[in-house]
Amino acid sequence: MADTCGQVLLGSGLTVLSHPLMYIKVLVQVGHEPLPPTLGRNMFGRQVYQLPGLFAYAKHIIKIDGKAGLFKGLAPRLCAGTIGTIVHSKALQKCQEEKIEVLGSSLKSDEGSLQRVVNETTKEMIARSCATVVTHPFHVITLRCMVQFIGREAKYSGVFDSIVTIYREEGILGFFAGLIPRLLGDVLSLWICNMLAHFINTYTIDESTSHTGEIKNCSQAVTGFFASMLTYPFVLVSNMMAVNNCGLAGGLPPYAAIYPNWLHCWSHLSREGNMSRGNSLFFRKLPAGKTYAIEQKRFF
Repeated sequence: MADTCGQVLLGSGLTVLSHPLMYIKVLVQVGHEPLPPTLGRNMFGRQVYQLPGLFAYAKHIIKIDGKAGLFKGLAPRLCAGTIGTIVHSKALQKCQEEKIEVLGSSLKSDEGSLQRVVNETTKEMIARSCATVVTHPFHVITLRCMVQFIGREAKYSGVFDSIVTIYREEGILGFFAGLIPRLLGDVLSLWICNMLAHFINTYTIDESTSHTGEIKNCSQAVTGFFASMLTYPFVLVSNMMAVNNCGLAGGLPPYAAIYPNWLHCWSHLSREGNMSRGNSLFFRKLPAGKTYAIEQKRFF
C-alpha cells in the first residue's frame, strides 16, 4: 500500500509538470496552428521555414488564457493517473498471485530467459490494459477540455459536469471513444520494447563486463523510445477519435472529418501524410504540399 501511495504521489507530480507539454501536443495533433510559419534554422543550422515550437506555442496560450491556461484538463488527468496506478498495482498483484504463465515449464525459466520475459510481459500487459480501460473516460474528458481552446468553448468545464454531458449526448460508448487504438498501441509498444530489450541483452551484452546492469537499463530505455515512435500513429488516432464529432470545433470540419470508426481515421490521416503530426514539438517542418490558412489557423 505504501508503495502504491508513493507511486501515486510521484506520478501526480510528474503529471503536473508534463501537462503543458501534453496540452500543446494534443492541439498540434488535431491540426491547430494558431501561429504562422517563421524563418528559422534547423538542427544543422540551415535556414528554413518552421512551425512554432513548444515554447512559442506556450507563449501564445499564456497570452490568451494566462499561465493557468496551460493546465486545462489537469483535474481529470490527475484522476486518471491516480485510479490507473491503483488499478495497475492491484491487477499486477492478482496476476502474480494467480501465477499466470503463457509458456510452459518445458522452457528454461532462469532470470532473463525468454519464458520469463514473455510471462512478465503478459502480466504487465493485463495490468496496463485493465488500468487503461478503467481510466479511459477521464482521458476522453482531459482531451476534450484541452481541445476547447480551439473554438473557445466551455462545454466541458469540470469532471462531473463533463461526465453528465458525455452520458447525455453520447451514452456509455462516448466514454470509450478512441479506446481500441489506444489499447492496441499500448500492447504493441510493451511487447516491442520488452522483446527487443531481451534480445539485445541476451545476444549483444557480455555478462562478464562491468556495469552490465546500467547497460541493460539503457537498452530498455532505448527500445522503449523506439517502440513509442513505432506505435505513435495509434496514439494520434486514439486522441483524434476521442474528440471527433463531440460538438467541439476541434473535432469537426475543417479540423477533422467525421470518422465512422478509427480505421477510417487512420486511413484518412495516412492519405494526408499526417500520421506523425504532433510527434515532435521542436524543429517542426512545414507539411509538404500544403498551404497555411490564416483565418482557420491550420494547413490545407
